[in-house]
Amino acid sequence: LQKLKEKFISKFGSAPKFYARAPGRVNLIGEHIDYCGYAVLPMAIEQDILIAVEPVQTQVVQLANINSSYLDFSTSVNNIQINKTKPQWHNYFLCGLKGIQEHFGLNNPTGMNCLLDGTIPPNSGLSSSSALVCCAGLVTLRANGKTLSKVELAEICTKSERYIGTEGGGMDQSISFLAEEGTAKLIEFSPLRATDVRLPSGATFVIANSCVEMNKAATSHFNIRVMECRLATKLLSKSKGLEWRKMLRLHDVQTKLGVSLEEMLTIVEEVLHPEPYSAEEICKCLGISLEELCSQILSQNMQDVSTFKLYQRAKHVYSEAARVLEFQKICSEAPANALHLLGELMKQSHISCREMYECSCPELDRLVDICLQFGAIGSRLTGAGWGGCTVSMVPTDKLNTFLKNVKKAYYQTDGQRLAVENNSLFATKPGRGALVFVEA
Repeated sequence: LQKLKEKFISKFGSAPKFYARAPGRVNLIGEHIDYCGYAVLPMAIEQDILIAVEPVQTQVVQLANINSSYLDFSTSVNNIQINKTKPQWHNYFLCGLKGIQEHFGLNNPTGMNCLLDGTIPPNSGLSSSSALVCCAGLVTLRANGKTLSKVELAEICTKSERYIGTEGGGMDQSISFLAEEGTAKLIEFSPLRATDVRLPSGATFVIANSCVEMNKAATSHFNIRVMECRLATKLLSKSKGLEWRKMLRLHDVQTKLGVSLEEMLTIVEEVLHPEPYSAEEICKCLGISLEELCSQILSQNMQDVSTFKLYQRAKHVYSEAARVLEFQKICSEAPANALHLLGELMKQSHISCREMYECSCPELDRLVDICLQFGAIGSRLTGAGWGGCTVSMVPTDKLNTFLKNVKKAYYQTDGQRLAVENNSLFATKPGRGALVFVEA
């Protein structure tokens, strides 16, 4: 903090008035289901984004970053333009800023000088971009003298991150605000609420970065999956005589039918086929024209996708949603073999992400195998996937040997990974959520 303050003074010529922090997160189980309406089970990590702020009289926001590879940026607060084609760091800040301004309809927002420091490895699936959006929202709220509840902040930041083109579901922003030290959270949506999940003693969660960068906003993979889930929703709804045009998320189908997740899996088997669907076949199933599919259902960036894997995506979502509830139940009942049961759920989750959702990559699969080989009870990819990190549950008494062996097997075999190994492999405890503080 002292370093940040000194850098701020040398950059802007005066001291910051307040600071805001927002943590990254690791999702223990429940991948790619938040945007389908299902509960997830993340915890905040200790790594965070920290911003030093000085509100100013001019209507300009000046952004600077401790890391010189992120360029300075300034803009008028009255004319926020967010470039979707280039996910540069300052655009994530602008998402949070714009979200708060629009929520309050601020006509004359306060200008600010901001200096940012971050310890969350970027593009690692630990939610550095959402932490930045949340931190920026918090900073803007404070600088303009407004207040909101944590739930309201999480909902505004979830919506505003979509300005950058990612169709996320709200897990990252919710845990960033609602996290509490020492506990993971079951996060449910519409309405948004968070329930404490006490993790069993005797195990530690370890994050390992595959060192394959995956920038969510820069990729179409993520948004294609969102669309495949939406199309699966429509086909399942139509087959069951529901108003399919109104149905957007896989969770809606289950709610409308009033059946269990297990029954939804049976319905997926009956209604959808494992072979990929063409756009023509989808139109035939729904009884609409190709033009209607393109204009009413597919988003702009999906127009040239030729096949959709609906069966696999729906199967992953419903089975993963069931694993989340099972994980929570085991944590609350704490049977003698709790660690073993949780480990099995994590392994199943990874297999489903790899086979059904196809959001893994060879390096992540290798890293999961290495972690299991060296004593992890469970291990899986975390975050969107296609690169980024794994999370493993490791018996606390084997932690040091585990770290040593994984370092040797994964990081020390590759010069590039060796260079970043210190920030790439670490044990973490559930951390606290976003906050504003004024230095003593």
